[in-house]
Amino acid sequence: MIEIVFQQPDAEDMDTLHALLRETYWSPGIPRETLERACANSLCVIARDAEGALMGFARAVTDRTVFAWVCDVIVVPTRRGEGIGRSMVAALQAHPDMQGLRRWMLGTRDAHGVYEALGFGPIGAPDRLMEILRPAPYGVPSS
Repeated sequence: MIEIVFQQPDAEDMDTLHALLRETYWSPGIPRETLERACANSLCVIARDAEGALMGFARAVTDRTVFAWVCDVIVVPTRRGEGIGRSMVAALQAHPDMQGLRRWMLGTRDAHGVYEALGFGPIGAPDRLMEILRPAPYGVPSS
């Protein structure tokens, strides 16, 4: 059984999340304090097993009115490939505060199929988007 809940990660969850996220390609070396602040300022969703253990996490940086950036979608290695990531993003999309948003965005290197099934696609006008990219904000270059 998988339970998906909207809540901030507790200290035990944060131990697991920090260990996972500091090893990802998108946030290598992220300090725990940075992750805690990011979660505190986001709409967070957690997937738990029948015993309540964290199986997955995702968050949306959003104003809950017109825009959301889905990020930090992660599933513990032993549970990958079960649709947990997709279920968490679908839960974010279904949240009552997130109805009617004009734009949802995310970035991925290797999970396009997961998100295409939820309606995501390539940027329609990439020439309109700009960024400032700091490839090693935590001292470890991202890939």
